[in-house]
Amino acid sequence: MANVLIFGATSAIAQAVAKLYAARGDRLFVVGRNPAKLQALVDGLGEQCVGQMVADLDDTDANARRVAEALDRLGSVDIALVAHGLLGDQLETERMWGSAEAVLRTNLLSVISLVLPLANALEEQGRGHLGVMSSVAGERGRPRNYTYGAAKGALTLYLQGVRSRLWDAGVHVHTLKLGPVDTPMTVDHEKNALFATADRVADAIVRRLDGPGGEAFVPRYWAPIMGVVRTLPETIFQRLRFLSGR
Repeated sequence: MANVLIFGATSAIAQAVAKLYAARGDRLFVVGRNPAKLQALVDGLGEQCVGQMVADLDDTDANARRVAEALDRLGSVDIALVAHGLLGDQLETERMWGSAEAVLRTNLLSVISLVLPLANALEEQGRGHLGVMSSVAGERGRPRNYTYGAAKGALTLYLQGVRSRLWDAGVHVHTLKLGPVDTPMTVDHEKNALFATADRVADAIVRRLDGPGGEAFVPRYWAPIMGVVRTLPETIFQRLRFLSGR
């Protein structure tokens, strides 16, 4: 039985992850922004959920305290997952600093404000898994989502450093590079064959967090796709409008 801590637990993917952990008998502490959604999740998890916290994780100054309170309730943590995010409106982020700052704060700064105390706690106990949701958008800047992608790319780089730092401490740091998922966050996006379901992604995340740390594309078919996208020369990339267009 593992102790599992999930931040951003009310997202569709995180809810699916939490249900998988509960089904196998793990103990969960869940943190989310929406009280009604969080309570519905807790009710569904039943006795496997030992605690909950309503929190706006963009309030970065309070996140170290929130991590401490959650760890105190769990006693120790085997698996911590940071799962919140904000896609935002790319066009708005190009015209208004407030919109750009919101995307950068949610997807990078607020995540780091959680990773920092979580990494320190796991290092002190000398074990555990820390999973963080990043994105394939961070592999290359594209006009359709480069503000979001910049935050995720910076996050991926930050986690590389955390992973190397904690390597000798017995702590596994997982960077989960998600492709598009059919969730409420992408409800206005035209769907294609590359969109995954939340349940499929959740299953892949749980299996990954049971193994050694590292970077993983979720689903795995994104690895060869982004390998090509990442290495294309710009003179070719700009001519491929399905990649470089809006």
